[in-house]
Amino acid sequence: MATPAAEVDVDVPLVRALLRDQHPDLADLPLEVVANGWDNVIVRLGDLLAVRLPRRAAAAALIEHEQRWLPGIAQRVAAVVPVPDPVRTGRPALGYPWSWSVVRWLPGAPVGDRAGGVHVAEGLAAFLGLLHVPAPADAPVNPVRAVPLATRSEAVLTRLDSDDVPRARELAAVWRAAAALPAYAGPPVWVHGDLHPFNVLVDASPSGDLRLSAVVDFGDVTAGDPAVDLATAWLTLDREARGTFRGLVTADDDTWERARGWAVSIASALSLSDDRTFRAVAHRAIDELLDG
Repeated sequence: MATPAAEVDVDVPLVRALLRDQHPDLADLPLEVVANGWDNVIVRLGDLLAVRLPRRAAAAALIEHEQRWLPGIAQRVAAVVPVPDPVRTGRPALGYPWSWSVVRWLPGAPVGDRAGGVHVAEGLAAFLGLLHVPAPADAPVNPVRAVPLATRSEAVLTRLDSDDVPRARELAAVWRAAAALPAYAGPPVWVHGDLHPFNVLVDASPSGDLRLSAVVDFGDVTAGDPAVDLATAWLTLDREARGTFRGLVTADDDTWERARGWAVSIASALSLSDDRTFRAVAHRAIDELLDG
């Protein structure tokens, strides 16, 4: 699965021109492109800030969701972890067609293909305990996250009908069992929607243990079934940490099994990436799902 092509080329000259046009007090700070991802380009701005700009039209509404909702979410979870709430916003200009944001530069590095331990599990459980509260009726709608698993079965099973996904037959059995469970019937709660190891930042304590330092990329933020976020138990954590995590989150057995289904969905998608590190995360998560 190749990373989608950029529909607009975002580079340092463009970002500096946008800043000079709309936030001239920031325009002379150093700029460096640090990530060119699936949806957005991240340009570091000085030591304390970053600029987050969509690289394709499908991501434009997601930035607007972050601009609308992240300030309130940031306040809610601030006692546990920072999130990249916008400190400035930008409008389309100079040939660039979408809204964009200036956000805080947050500490740490992605968990990536490492497995988070107990301290990371404790931080994630505390973060989700503050995030997973009933959302307002006008919360963003996401058609592929926090929805009933059965609505995703065709896409997931098609992906698993492939020799390119490791242990696909075993994963399909886990998926079918999870999708057959009753759908979530509680009030729609705020969910991150994309809580995989590249959106979970950690840093090392003086003893060398990894600890949660930030949670980033809320483009998929939505309201619905909290199980989609609990999938991080397999995607991000090792076996011991997963046990700690489960003991700290509020989730009945059905919710936990739906979370396992979401982990199948996300890990199988990552396994088809053209990015080696994404595939490494997928392979580790699949083994955690089936052997842990």
